[in-house]
Amino acid sequence: MTRILNAKRKPPESGTTKSAVIFLHGYGADGADLLGLADPLAPHLPDTAFHAPDAPERCTGNPFGYQWFPIPWLDGSSAEQAAAGMAAAVDDLNVYIDSVIAAEGLEPGKVALIGFSQGTMMSLHVALRRAEELAGVVAFSGRLVVPERLMTEMTVKPPVLLIHGDADPVVPFDDMRKAAEALVEAGVETYAHVMKGTGHGIAPDGLGVALNFLRDRLG
Repeated sequence: MTRILNAKRKPPESGTTKSAVIFLHGYGADGADLLGLADPLAPHLPDTAFHAPDAPERCTGNPFGYQWFPIPWLDGSSAEQAAAGMAAAVDDLNVYIDSVIAAEGLEPGKVALIGFSQGTMMSLHVALRRAEELAGVVAFSGRLVVPERLMTEMTVKPPVLLIHGDADPVVPFDDMRKAAEALVEAGVETYAHVMKGTGHGIAPDGLGVALNFLRDRLG
């Protein structure tokens, strides 16, 4: 069972699904917040279906949005609550990914994750610990959670593209370097792109680099 009950899907432009992309939104947002990115991507990935689920919990800091887990310095939760919330969300997300794979009739290697902020934290954590390797992870403006546990918990090594604005006031730009160092040390094929002058968001150049990465991985 999964608590992820709401998700939107944009069908492939060709009418035939040969791959899928799952968008994972940030804290306080919802699936629709990222699904708009499918519009510029779809013409270049005509056989790709795009999925955008809402995170499993209503956001403590924004009742109109959702959260994957609490964030203590934003909502007053404890570190223990945050850790428990993330653990539950990891289980939810794994079940959801499995359901997309089954519903679309795909191999795991034909499914990629695109995360933003808290969605990136979830994407990196889950994709590196699944039983079968996904096509890859595009990680916008986030961080690698508990990097010290990566080497002992990692089960697969999907390629990762880290993208971050160097003027990000929400998630420090240096978190991209920290994630890259941990991933490279763990033997993960890792790429990085800096969106110059960009804050906590997704700039056109970042989306273009993400598209090239997805085309290489999804075919």
